[in-house]
Amino acid sequence: MSDANDGQRFDRLPATADEREVAGRATRHEVIEWWVDRFGLPEDTFDGYTFWEKGAGKIWIFADDVPSPTDVEGLGMTFLRTRQEHWKPTTNAVQRFGRAAARNVIVLDPDEATRFLAGEDLEPAWDGDWGYLIVAHEIAGGVEPIGVGLYVHDELRSVIPKGRRASLSPPE
Repeated sequence: MSDANDGQRFDRLPATADEREVAGRATRHEVIEWWVDRFGLPEDTFDGYTFWEKGAGKIWIFADDVPSPTDVEGLGMTFLRTRQEHWKPTTNAVQRFGRAAARNVIVLDPDEATRFLAGEDLEPAWDGDWGYLIVAHEIAGGVEPIGVGLYVHDELRSVIPKGRRASLSPPE
């Protein structure tokens, strides 16, 4: 394994800091601990998954294992952005795993959810942590994650990717 980051291949995250060979690379333990601490996910949520880095801080999750490193275009789904001041979960990860979250989930009413999905920033009632939140709405008797929001200075910023934004009419 190389001691340098290579943006053209996937390298499995080391299990712990003691196994880290690439400076700045997150570890499996750190990634899981972040999701547990930030969103209250059960620690066993990611059992059976492997974590990979391709590029600087682009973490992917894969429901299987392959030899590391591996030269493929994609492996599983994008999961988390690291190597920046604040780690950022991806929309895909939140939609896939966010149902298990016990904290830092903001539930929007139908009008707010519609506006958020269209890319609008909101000023919802929230008295929790600042930073990246799982944004959800109630549907069919449950709470469903719809994406990631950045809550700062009493504003919830929509970070729904532009290509996934939707212009919807609220239910009447």
